Amino acid sequence: MEANQTAELWKTFRIRLREIGAPPPRKFYSVQVFDPGASFAAFSPDSLFDKWAAIELDTDAAKPEGLDILILPAGLYAVFIHHGPAHSFPGTLQFIFGQWLPNSDYTLDARPHFEIMDEHYHPLDPDAREEVWIPVRIKEK
Repeated sequence: MEANQTAELWKTFRIRLREIGAPPPRKFYSVQVFDPGASFAAFSPDSLFDKWAAIELDTDAAKPEGLDILILPAGLYAVFIHHGPAHSFPGTLQFIFGQWLPNSDYTLDARPHFEIMDEHYHPLDPDAREEVWIPVRIKEK
């Protein structure tokens, strides 16, 4: 998060979208891939993870040079709605990881986390909405 280049990632990705040759996407995915052994208890602004700007495509779609394919593994996800500008997103994460998750019957699963935004999403919009998908599994008793 200290080396956050999200704005640059999305700017570059949106420019390259026309190379895919698919219809304009209606949904965009912001995906975070953490190392399998990552500890969220020790998560800090210095923690490293891979960030993807993505859209959903058919598996037979052409892959332009320099773009990669990410297949999200199936599994159980807890889904939340973040309402507000991107700069208030840490408050949503604080609720999810600081309140909801510890008091739920679930624990984190080692799969990508992601957000889904529609084609009208703008990170500065006070009425922006995004779905927050957190990979979970039932806690062992």
